[in-house]
Amino acid sequence: MGKVTGLGHFGIFVKDMPKMVDFYTNVLGLTLTDRGVEDRIVFLSARPGEEHHEIALAKSDDQKTDAGQISFHVDTLDDLRVLHRRVEEYGCEFDRIVNHGIAFGCYFHDPEDNRVEIYWSTGIDYPQPYADPIDIHAPDAELMRALDDLAPRRGTGPHHYGKDVGKRMSVG
Repeated sequence: MGKVTGLGHFGIFVKDMPKMVDFYTNVLGLTLTDRGVEDRIVFLSARPGEEHHEIALAKSDDQKTDAGQISFHVDTLDDLRVLHRRVEEYGCEFDRIVNHGIAFGCYFHDPEDNRVEIYWSTGIDYPQPYADPIDIHAPDAELMRALDDLAPRRGTGPHHYGKDVGKRMSVG
């Protein structure tokens, strides 16, 4: 039986292509992999050796993408802090920085007001939805303790993701 094997890429409409390319390449660190005639479309990838593009920016003066959020994964907690600083220095304000149990997520809006999350996966299983505010600048030991101190929660499904640390209570 055929099935989807993962999310390949997504596209968003943008008005100011140079500004958006600058933000996604120089602030978030994506690689520009291709572009259309007159930059009507630009392709970006976090993993250009594996994926030609994970996001396409399409120029449009009259259309706007209304995605709930665009989320980008980072490899380490330090990477999350570095990107948090870069985004803040660029002038974007964070409106939510939380411990999801499964991840630490930092939420903001890009230069054209698209909701963006950058997150670091903790590698542990924890029922969702869950979000507890954290200080991203707190010492590693304090943030890891927040994960250790998570109370067991009833999940709506079985364990599928991450390390089972005994925090997921079975349904029913």
